[in-house]
Amino acid sequence: MEPSTAQKDVIKYSLADITKYFLKLGALGFGGPVALVGYMHRDLVEQRQWISEDEYREGLALAQLAPGPLAAQLGIYLGYVHYGVWGATLTGLSFVLPSFIMVVLLGMAYKVYGGLPWMQSVFYGVGSAVIGIITLSCYKLTLKSVSKIEPEAIKSRWLLWVFFLAMAVVTAILEREEVWLFILLGFVYMAVKAPPKWMQKKGNALSAILLTGTGFWQFHPGKLVQLGLFFTEAGAFVFGSGLAIIPFLQAGVVNQMGWLNEQQFLDSVAVAMITPGPVVITVGFIGFLVSGFAGAAVAALGVFFPCFVFTVLPAPYFKKIAKNASIKAFVDGITAAVVGALVGSVFVIATRSIVDVPSAIIAILTVLALIYIKKIQEPYIILVAAIVGFCIKTFS
Repeated sequence: MEPSTAQKDVIKYSLADITKYFLKLGALGFGGPVALVGYMHRDLVEQRQWISEDEYREGLALAQLAPGPLAAQLGIYLGYVHYGVWGATLTGLSFVLPSFIMVVLLGMAYKVYGGLPWMQSVFYGVGSAVIGIITLSCYKLTLKSVSKIEPEAIKSRWLLWVFFLAMAVVTAILEREEVWLFILLGFVYMAVKAPPKWMQKKGNALSAILLTGTGFWQFHPGKLVQLGLFFTEAGAFVFGSGLAIIPFLQAGVVNQMGWLNEQQFLDSVAVAMITPGPVVITVGFIGFLVSGFAGAAVAALGVFFPCFVFTVLPAPYFKKIAKNASIKAFVDGITAAVVGALVGSVFVIATRSIVDVPSAIIAILTVLALIYIKKIQEPYIILVAAIVGFCIKTFS
């Protein structure tokens, strides 16, 4: 969709300009979804004034309401604002492409050197640091998605806390996630807080429709189909931060499919932490380990395509959708359940990854560093943890 002549007089940038911006952000934007969303506001709203405050807020609201990685969805929406589907497509691709290339290259190195003692020593420390990073992220996501830990806040959103705790316990015990449970809890919360008209009619009951050295060219057609289906499901049903996808990935690729072991999964999360762009790009690394470059491409496409669809399709009608209390309640219910599952999955991963006192200390120090050292970014912590892990394993 090209802007009209009247629009062109107002628009301060070209399609090439915003594409270049997101290519740069994808290549240099560290810090996770919250930081990336902040960079977009600073650069596009405050400094360059390409996007208005209202347009930015609408995009952020849509990104929070729809499933998929938050930062990528916001980027897609901002590309759509003045340049329609072409803008959304190019900004989405340019945002994801740099980090995708990086994780594929890291995947190649991992396949070559992953079995060597020095590589295992490096990831010994990195894995513990990742546990600390995810633990603190769980806490922040809980405050944002469920409520603050204050008596009045808990009392007003007690049902979300029930969903959160229930899914944390279920995930910790079963070591897997059931998508139908997330959807069911979303419908339950919608029915309680803001039932749509069709639920209020007499006789209607609540129902949910469940819904080569490096292995670069090596792939198995059957596994590609499995990868595509699994990662599309993850992309279509995970709301909020990119870290919220971890329960799906951990349960699917480790426990159910057996594609990776626990340490390889932690390493893949670490790779996402040390590369710029959306955290969820870890799926590209996982896909590469499972089935080479084809697996990386299929996994990334599976996660990001639903995100693109769920952003572009409602974009023209979003102002009306955003005010729908029933939809907001449905998303609130699902989000609380997903964050609870994230907490449960972190517990499962931690029990297998924190294997001794040094690894526990690294995890604890990571949390403390993130809390008390202002503006420190995850890649620096992971670099220090890698060095510490190498030293511990080499000299002990």
